[in-house]
Amino acid sequence: MQKAMKKYFPIFVLPTLIAFVIGFLAPFVMGIYLSFCKFTTVTDAKFIGFSNYQKSFDPIFIHALWYTAAFTIVSVLFINVLAFTVAMLLTKKIKGTNIFRTVFFMPNLIGGIILGYIWQLLLNGVLQNVGRTLTYSSTFGFWGLVILMCWQQIGYMMIIYIAGIQNIPGDLIEAAKIDGATPRQILKNVTIPMVMPSITICTFLTLTNSFKLFDQNLALTNGDPSNMSEMLALNIFNTFYSRPGYEGVGQAKAVIFFILVAVIAIVQNYLTRRKEVQQ
Repeated sequence: MQKAMKKYFPIFVLPTLIAFVIGFLAPFVMGIYLSFCKFTTVTDAKFIGFSNYQKSFDPIFIHALWYTAAFTIVSVLFINVLAFTVAMLLTKKIKGTNIFRTVFFMPNLIGGIILGYIWQLLLNGVLQNVGRTLTYSSTFGFWGLVILMCWQQIGYMMIIYIAGIQNIPGDLIEAAKIDGATPRQILKNVTIPMVMPSITICTFLTLTNSFKLFDQNLALTNGDPSNMSEMLALNIFNTFYSRPGYEGVGQAKAVIFFILVAVIAIVQNYLTRRKEVQQ
């Protein structure tokens, strides 16, 4: 069987490899090249060096960068803390656990654009009672995005945390109780260290999802007022499609965006994996 697998491995891998090269690798390399060009289509690209990168760091892009960073920090903390808390509650022996898990997970099945418009109606309906809307200031848009992101992502992260909690050997918990550990000590010294693989995964997912947020931002505020609630992905989109002659600048921003998210994700993954406990 192993000899047969080694013999026919290239045949089975080839279709997937071709699709990967055509669908991801080739556009990625071309995108990096186009970030150094002035173009309207890929056929009229003219190499201009680092000019696009010099134009990338305009005030709106810098604001979008800090706005996205602040949003990411807040949403990652809220989503993971709340998801872990819900997971702890739903691993207790209470009635209707499966129903609660399903209900919490369901928002993750709804598309981002639809969620954005739904929450725009809901939040604007509440804020209109005080004479405000989500586009009144970037602060209103910021917390609207946080609420939307938490509502959508908590259920998904909850499932991952539940799997991690249920994977903790019961002997460890029993031994800690016999030794006189309090529930808080068990949580701190047993549960959290043993759930670190789940924490690594959930932190990675929430971190990258928050940085890459686009459709919810587009539907909820569309960057208003005056691009003050515009996040990085939406800023790149608007630069590329809304400013004629700035396609190369938009592509340069996309490359910067990719490098930024990749570096942050790698560092986060490295730091959290170091704290994982081998069972």
